[in-house]
Amino acid sequence: MNEVVHTSPTIGSNVEEIVINNTRFLMWDIGGQESLRSSWNTYYTNTEDLRKAGLLIFANKQDVKECMSVAEISQFLKLTSIKDHQWHIQACCALTGEGLCQGLEWMMSRLKIR
Repeated sequence: MNEVVHTSPTIGSNVEEIVINNTRFLMWDIGGQESLRSSWNTYYTNTEDLRKAGLLIFANKQDVKECMSVAEISQFLKLTSIKDHQWHIQACCALTGEGLCQGLEWMMSRLKIR
């Protein structure tokens, strides 16, 4: 994770695998532009493995002055309405790596519970 990757807004999806403490994570970055949202369900329809999945949202760009706070993102996405999955929003800055490990640690703690 200690590398800077220059990116542009996601069109479609990007998939990246990382390994932390012998735990393999398959990370999906699904484009969030309004025009792409209607295709989101194609990434998870009929996926039995997601039935008990936790949801980790990285609230990126927390170093930007006008960014939405974690609370604002939670409210905007109506996350409190999700009752059948555990979820967590982690404030982060992908450029510096701040917050990334904490988010993945939350996900690893969920795996230990299962």
